[in-house]
Amino acid sequence: MPAKPAPSKVLDTFPSPNGERDFAIHMRIPEFTCLCPKTGQPDFATLFLDYIPDRKCVELKSLKLYIWSFRNEGAFHEAVTNRILDDLVKALSPRFMRLTGRFYVRGGIFTTVVAEHSKAGWKGKEPAWTGDGSAPERST
Repeated sequence: MPAKPAPSKVLDTFPSPNGERDFAIHMRIPEFTCLCPKTGQPDFATLFLDYIPDRKCVELKSLKLYIWSFRNEGAFHEAVTNRILDDLVKALSPRFMRLTGRFYVRGGIFTTVVAEHSKAGWKGKEPAWTGDGSAPERST
């Protein structure tokens, strides 16, 4: 039975509610799947998306369907993480964006891939979250 709604490569956006201010958005996407390009076996990951929007934010349902669209595609961890970041940057033009892919074990090895983008001329501070979704420890 076909899924409704269907996976999609379209990333919808909406205007940032506070375009004059730097504010951070953190998303945890625990159900990412793609296929190993060598074996065809499924790969599973949790994605962490941190970004500071400029004029646009990503609409969540379209992000869910976009992430779902990789389910039957073969991709190396490094390539798919960078492709998703590139697509999000193209759609949003954020001030800052970081995508962390924490892939589950394959061949006894866990892989974490971190890809980042900063808008030219942006001088703000990147979000303080770490790749596992927690705030980093700070010295006092």
